[in-house]
Amino acid sequence: MTTAPAPLAAAPDQRLLAAFLALLAGAIAMGVSPVFVRFADVGPFASAFWRAALALPLLAVWARIERPAGTAAPRWNKATLAAGVLFAGDLFFWHLAIMNTTAANATLLATLAPLWVMLASGALLKEPVTRAMALGLAACLLGAALLVGSSFAFAPERLVGDLYGLATSVFFGSYFIAMRFARRGSTGMTPGLLVYRSSLVTAAVLFVVALLLEETILPASLMGIAMLVALGVFSHALGQGLLAFALGTLSAGFSALVIFLEAVAAAAMGYLFLAESIGLAQALGGAVILAGIYIARPRAAPVPVAPAAAPIQPTTREAE
Repeated sequence: MTTAPAPLAAAPDQRLLAAFLALLAGAIAMGVSPVFVRFADVGPFASAFWRAALALPLLAVWARIERPAGTAAPRWNKATLAAGVLFAGDLFFWHLAIMNTTAANATLLATLAPLWVMLASGALLKEPVTRAMALGLAACLLGAALLVGSSFAFAPERLVGDLYGLATSVFFGSYFIAMRFARRGSTGMTPGLLVYRSSLVTAAVLFVVALLLEETILPASLMGIAMLVALGVFSHALGQGLLAFALGTLSAGFSALVIFLEAVAAAAMGYLFLAESIGLAQALGGAVILAGIYIARPRAAPVPVAPAAAPIQPTTREAE
């Protein structure tokens, strides 16, 4: 008796396109977050906590829908725990940088994250950094300098804040590495489950931080509540979820370029909703970033990691 052939997996180019579009959409969702934070009437650490906490119900539903009926969720792993802690560190140092240096300095230093990811990809993930990716990164760094470089200024009194911005890039880059490890190392670790579990850790860490450093954690107006809900649902659940989905197909090095897309999206949202101007240099910087991402785009899907060897199935007699 012949058996029906197994369904064909999606073609590599289709998987690449889906992952790339998810990466673009996730970058836009995360790039809008400054608009929500600006109108949330709580402190920066409280808004960071609510960003992760308010996303949890939606992420829990997402994770459950993804899991096939009758199957158990995979066990927690170190990469998932690390991703949650590292993202909490990213938000913590990002807000410290914003409070202790200029926004331009904080943004430009944070955009170094892809550099750390590409330096670590070969050693930790065994994912080679191609010449196209290196050229794309160089173009994106140039674009970021054009986008915010005109406002960048070094001053000794802002050195600590600049170091916070540099720390932000290290934590964000490490977060990408941990997310890629988690997506690659467990066949049952779906995007929704990964972001849900890592967000549990992030929310727990930031709750302690907010209790220690904020005067108030609860918003005092309906506008503040609405902005925090939008921050959690749109920027975190959707943005981080789409990023986790993309990391199932795209390399960490290329996916890390999302931080440059965030800068472009943030500039566009600031122009549309916050009356922030965009000059010729900023527009050119955005165009150079998009060109750099196009240069670095993957030409073929990465070779999937071989799953663990399946146990030998017993014969009918042995099974009895």
